[in-house]
Amino acid sequence: MGRIGVAGLLPLVLLACVSSDRPEPRRPAAARPNRRPPPRVPEPPPAETRQCLADLDTDRVEYRVLPRQDLGGGCVVVGAVQLLDIGVPVSGLTSMRCPLARNFSNWVRYGVAPAAKQMLGSELTRIESYGTFNCRPIAGSGRLSEHGRANAVDIAVFVLADGRRVSVLGGWNDGSNEERRFLRTVFKSACRRFTTALGPEYNAAHANHFHLDMGGRPLCR
Repeated sequence: MGRIGVAGLLPLVLLACVSSDRPEPRRPAAARPNRRPPPRVPEPPPAETRQCLADLDTDRVEYRVLPRQDLGGGCVVVGAVQLLDIGVPVSGLTSMRCPLARNFSNWVRYGVAPAAKQMLGSELTRIESYGTFNCRPIAGSGRLSEHGRANAVDIAVFVLADGRRVSVLGGWNDGSNEERRFLRTVFKSACRRFTTALGPEYNAAHANHFHLDMGGRPLCR
């Protein structure tokens, strides 16, 4: 009886061993919540920029606020705008830091335009520039230009209603007496509105334009 009982139990023991070797069925993983990072809230502009934008609004200047840019190498642009209408069309204006844009607009409106009418006897209808934002060093130097911060503008030509084109290159030394006097007058007025104003008497690289910026140390040459 003892042997029969043990023999009878062997199939049950073997069945239990086989059952215990089977892997347990996998339970479906709990669904993970789709967590997205919260939307990035743009930083409010600094107080200087807010005041500058308010000044542009007061002066009825049309402009577009531009986002922050970081192109590396120190070329970081913050608090910039693009001037759309300051009363006189200006070619080549892209990104400009707001204080530069404000001072440039005032220079054109209250300095250049009246001088053209009074000294040259014709309305100012257009200004041609060599641009504003350009991520590059100062020519012949390893230092970053203020153009790399959208903090400078280069002015080359003043166009009048009577068809005359008064260029810095052609008019500074070789223009008529009125044109030479006009260019020197508007350049001196720029020295009062911008931190740095460089013209043909500074060096050969500025023979064809006025460089105007709001950075660095005060310099008028």
